[in-house]
Amino acid sequence: MAEHALYPSLRGKTVLITGGAEGIGAAAPSATSLLKSLSTLSNEAVAAGKQPFPTPIFHQCDVSDLPRLQTLAQQILDEHKLVDILINNAATAGSLARKDTMSMTPEAWDFNMNVNLRHMFFLTQAFVPAMRAAGRGSIVNMGSITWRIPAVGLPAYTTIKAAIMGLTRTHSKEFGPWGIRVNSVMPGAIATERQVKEVLTPEYRAEVMGAQSLKRDLMPEEVAKVIVFLASDEASAVTGSSYVVDGGWCSDP
Repeated sequence: MAEHALYPSLRGKTVLITGGAEGIGAAAPSATSLLKSLSTLSNEAVAAGKQPFPTPIFHQCDVSDLPRLQTLAQQILDEHKLVDILINNAATAGSLARKDTMSMTPEAWDFNMNVNLRHMFFLTQAFVPAMRAAGRGSIVNMGSITWRIPAVGLPAYTTIKAAIMGLTRTHSKEFGPWGIRVNSVMPGAIATERQVKEVLTPEYRAEVMGAQSLKRDLMPEEVAKVIVFLASDEASAVTGSSYVVDGGWCSDP
C-alpha cells in the first residue's frame, strides 16, 4: 500500500470544498476525487494506529444561485464559526463552456461566469472576515492550464481560468496582512472518472501524451496532494503562487 504524507497541522481544522457532486471536466480534478483521496489517507491513518479524518459533511447547492450560496455560507459559519481552509473547486467545462467565440451567446457567457468564477469571489468574501479575526486561513482556487496552452474552442472558460490567477494574486496581497494565504492550482489533463468516460479518447490521449513530459495519465490524487500541501502549515510561507500539475505540458513560466 502506498504511503502518503500526513499533515498534523490540519488536525481539527474545518475545510470547505466546493463542487463535491461531480467532476469539473477535462481540465481539473473533481472534489469527489479529492474527498476519495482524503478518505484513503484517513483509512491508512487508521491502519497505522493514527487519528482518522472526520466524515465529510455534504451540502447541496447550485453555486450559480448566489442568494442560496450566501445563505449556505452563513449557515456554515453559524455552525462552525470559522472555515480554516477554503478550496474553491466547483466549475464546469460542459457544453455551454465549449462554445467558440462566434457561437457564444450572452446567456452562455453569463452561465460560465456564474458557475466558474463568481462563486469563488463571493465565498471568499463570506469566509475571510472570520479568518481575519482568527489571524489565519488558507484559500486554494482551482485554475487550469487551458489558458496557458492556450486551448481553443472555449474562450469563456480560458478567460475565467486566467482570471483566477489574477484573483489569487490580488487576494494574496489584500489578505496577507491578516495571516491569510491564497494560492491556486492549475491542473492539466487529469484522468478523473468523467474525463476517462467522456474526454480521454484515443485521439485526445495521444495529443496529451505528445504534449506532456510524463508519458502517463495523471491521477486526481496527484492534484489532491498539492492542494493538501497548500492547505497545511508546511506551506506557511507560500501565498500568491500558482502550482501547475500537468506532467510538464506547459513550458511557459
